[in-house]
Amino acid sequence: MTRVWLAEHDWLHSVYASSSNHSPKFRFPDLLSACIALVLASTDAMSALQRFLSTELGARDATSARRSCHVWRRQFDDLLREHRAPWNSHPNPRFDLDDIATGCVAVVRAGHDPVARVLQQARLNFAARAAADRDLQG
Repeated sequence: MTRVWLAEHDWLHSVYASSSNHSPKFRFPDLLSACIALVLASTDAMSALQRFLSTELGARDATSARRSCHVWRRQFDDLLREHRAPWNSHPNPRFDLDDIATGCVAVVRAGHDPVARVLQQARLNFAARAAADRDLQG
């Protein structure tokens, strides 16, 4: 579990409520995990994430409210990896997991056709989890 700042959480809610989100209807862990997967898989998106964190998020009130959100284990592990990455280590400022998760949502939201991209990535993540479950069951 992590937290997401309110503006980005509200956008995730709009994706959840979108008429495009059906069959299956993806929930918040799927949507947040999709944003994380999209950003952390792309060098350009990672650069955009670091810019967002150091400019927009850094300028926000640090005491702003956040909402708790579950995230799938694989994407949580990816968040932890970035949290420990050199770009987030001394002498650079350190961003928390909720900052990085929020940044992933913001970067995807600012990109081209964000709702469709999030839902497509949620489908890919779902298929990968299903395949891994089948492999474990033998």
